[in-house]
Amino acid sequence: MGSLDEKVAIVTGAGQGVGQGIALALASEGATVAVLGRTVAKLDATCELIAERGGKAEAFGCDVGDLEAIPGLVEQIAGRFGGIDILVNNAYSGKYGPLLSMSDADFQKGFRSGPFAAFAFMKACHPHMKARGGGSIINLVTSAMVRWDPATYGAYAAAKQALRSLTRTAAGEWGPDGIRANSIAPHALSPGLKRWAEADPEAAEEFRRTIPLGYIGDCEQDIGQAVVSLVQPGLRYLTGATVPLDGGQAFFG
Repeated sequence: MGSLDEKVAIVTGAGQGVGQGIALALASEGATVAVLGRTVAKLDATCELIAERGGKAEAFGCDVGDLEAIPGLVEQIAGRFGGIDILVNNAYSGKYGPLLSMSDADFQKGFRSGPFAAFAFMKACHPHMKARGGGSIINLVTSAMVRWDPATYGAYAAAKQALRSLTRTAAGEWGPDGIRANSIAPHALSPGLKRWAEADPEAAEEFRRTIPLGYIGDCEQDIGQAVVSLVQPGLRYLTGATVPLDGGQAFFG
């Protein structure tokens, strides 16, 4: 018996990296996971890993930038599994670079895949969570919001700050419906970060030394398992919070 038996979770961007780690952790505790992302082959790989452990998951191809398609997809998932209890907004596709190099379209892309998409998923999931007596929303933000050197991270940090504020508002407005909403700001060895570390090991080592716990987090063990804890009844009184999962590197004070 898992702590999340009978629960249904949606995880966006679950084909690799942090999203995959979260999906694996939730499924390992018994949740049925709707695995969302753009690349179906990657989603199928996540579902296979879950099945190998005896878990339940199903892939749903989804570009979160297609905002108009999100309500229908949520209805499809709720109909397929009988409801929705957990929503993890992990997917993000945006641009990085100095502000003066950023086109309007590039700046807006991160907002569309970040807070705009999260808002669409949250609104669509709300009635299903309320009908089941409550639910839990986890939105992924970033320590770039409080980074000591924000250069090149402006568009990314702005989109994530908007998502953090949205999370706090949802916590306040939807608490009476039994719905909790929290943000996490993770560091984890995603494929992109791993490629960077391998390409520039000196810079990667310098980065690692800024983390008090001394290592970059594991997508499942450090991030996924933390999400499992956050969505369980043991943390039922926690909502509207931003939880750094970065080994103590960032200061959110």
